Amino acid sequence: MPSPATPAESDASRNPGSTPEVASTDVAIAEAVSTVGSDPDKDTASAVATAPTPIPPPTQVRRRAAPRTAGTRVQGQPAFVLHSYPYKETSLIVELLTRDFGRVALIAKGAKRPHSQLRGVLQTFQPLSASWTGKNELRTLTDADWVGGMLPLEKTALLCGFYLNELLVKLLARDDAHPVLFDHYVATLNQLAHLEPPPIVLRKFETALLKETGVAADLTRCTATRTRVLAEVQYVVEPERGPRPVREDDAAPRVSGKTLLDMEREDYQDAATQAQSKQLMRFLLAYHLNGTPLNTRQILIDLMQL
Repeated sequence: MPSPATPAESDASRNPGSTPEVASTDVAIAEAVSTVGSDPDKDTASAVATAPTPIPPPTQVRRRAAPRTAGTRVQGQPAFVLHSYPYKETSLIVELLTRDFGRVALIAKGAKRPHSQLRGVLQTFQPLSASWTGKNELRTLTDADWVGGMLPLEKTALLCGFYLNELLVKLLARDDAHPVLFDHYVATLNQLAHLEPPPIVLRKFETALLKETGVAADLTRCTATRTRVLAEVQYVVEPERGPRPVREDDAAPRVSGKTLLDMEREDYQDAATQAQSKQLMRFLLAYHLNGTPLNTRQILIDLMQL
């Protein structure tokens, strides 16, 4: 993060509870945008150069004991940094995804100082054990320890990780616990780190995100008849209701019943399922984001045609 005051820093000083646009203040994302070109490997390598150096790990996250709470104090909560931005002269506001408290915003006092213990710990995609205190929307981080146990993200996987974080910041309400989604996030980071196909990994996470936040309808049931979706029938998915048979005047993406059934089973082996699910999820996410653009999505489109 840059030391000089930025627009985000000035806004945070006036209103610490506000959340600026993710990509506008994330140095790694901003520099990744500037490197987009015709060579995906070269572009992603340049983007990785701006990210913090990850610590080599074993294979999976080491689970901690259940969190302890005492009044307004939380201790030992499994967490990941989603985003951070400058606050005043020496501090940061950090957005964490936590297992039992959802997305929380914390002031990390003194984290920008050169010798701060928090400076090297508050990095994205590193599993943490976090403690904080306070009862307002913006609390105070009191401790954060690196837990370890996950492979680092590199190149395209790193950009996919930033995409996940941007989705979570923009779609998750603060202080709304989603422990199942937290586990999905950990599993997705592991899949990306082990070089599983990013389009398939992202489709699975996007679907899980919409389901866990309660905005995704059952893809296996037709809203018009309440009968099971048929593989050979063409459907559109209404964001607030779910699948229904295609009409001539429909502008929404058309998908086969087979694609919807495949998505429910997390089976993306069929090329048609991959292509149609990509268009469908882009349509549904745009609706639930109220048209707010996803900066990292555009980077990934430019690099990989996701």
